[in-house]
Formats: sequence, C-alpha cells, structure tokens
Amino acid sequence: MPDGQLAERHLLMQDEGAAVLAYDPARRVAMLVSQPRSAVMNAGEAPVLEAIAGVADGAGPEERIRAEAMEEGGIQLGALEFVGRVWKIPAVSTERVTLYLSPYSASDRIAEGGGLAAEQEHITVHEVPLDALRQMVEQGEVQDVKTLALAQALMLRHPELWA
Repeated sequence: MPDGQLAERHLLMQDEGAAVLAYDPARRVAMLVSQPRSAVMNAGEAPVLEAIAGVADGAGPEERIRAEAMEEGGIQLGALEFVGRVWKIPAVSTERVTLYLSPYSASDRIAEGGGLAAEQEHITVHEVPLDALRQMVEQGEVQDVKTLALAQALMLRHPELWA
C-alpha cells in the first residue's frame, strides 16, 4: 500500500481485450450482440446488449477486433476510430480493453455472425436504431460499461448521426 503496509488482494490475471461499436451511418443503426452470460443469468435478468468484444489471445487489438466483428457480427470492418484503452474492472482484473468506433454499411455484412460454434457462444446479432440507442443511454438502460462508453463516444464524436 502507499504507506508500505502489505494487503492481501485477489486478482484475475487476464489478457488484453478489444471492443468496437460498429454503426451504419446510412441506415442509422448500431450493431450490438447478446449472449448468455453467467452473472446476468444468475441474477435472473435478460441477456445484456453489448458492443462486439473479445480477448486478444496474443493478437494486437486492431487485428483481434476485426476477427471478433466477423465472428460475432458477420461484418467486415473498415476504418477503426480509437476511443481509449481502459481497465475493465481495475479492482480485481488485469484486463485492459481497447475501445473503437467503426462505421460499416449493409454490404459489409458478409456473414451471419453468431460466434464460433466450437466456443458455444450462442450470440444473437441486433441492429439497434441510433435513436433507440441514444434513448437507452439517456434513460440509463445500457447495462454493459464498455457499450455505454462507446455509445457515449459515438454521441459526442458524431452528433451529425442524429441531425
């Protein structure tokens, strides 16, 4: 501790991660995914809408998020707009997540998505209207912190999407 005393803490040693909020400016939608999450299910709640994300598994964040976008959402990402690199749960986890925004178009959706069958992810893809996403943010309905940060970044950086 800062005063020199020792304190016992338990940490989850985790790899780096990456997340992206992909959005289609022409159709005014954002791609979110949902999947069964043990903590959410244990609380008896419905699946949470989340930005596409994944663990680096030794890859760089840009490479990893492009692969995750294809696996989870079936989309081929173009330009990535860096938002930040944040601690996921600084009190207990070593994981940092690199956050991106990325525009896409209907023609970039080249596969079904849904995650890797071998990993039994059971991912459902949702294209949420941007007006609905903004309303969810304003009403405190976005329950995933990385998704909240990315949705707020989209609202701040690209207000023309709501003009």
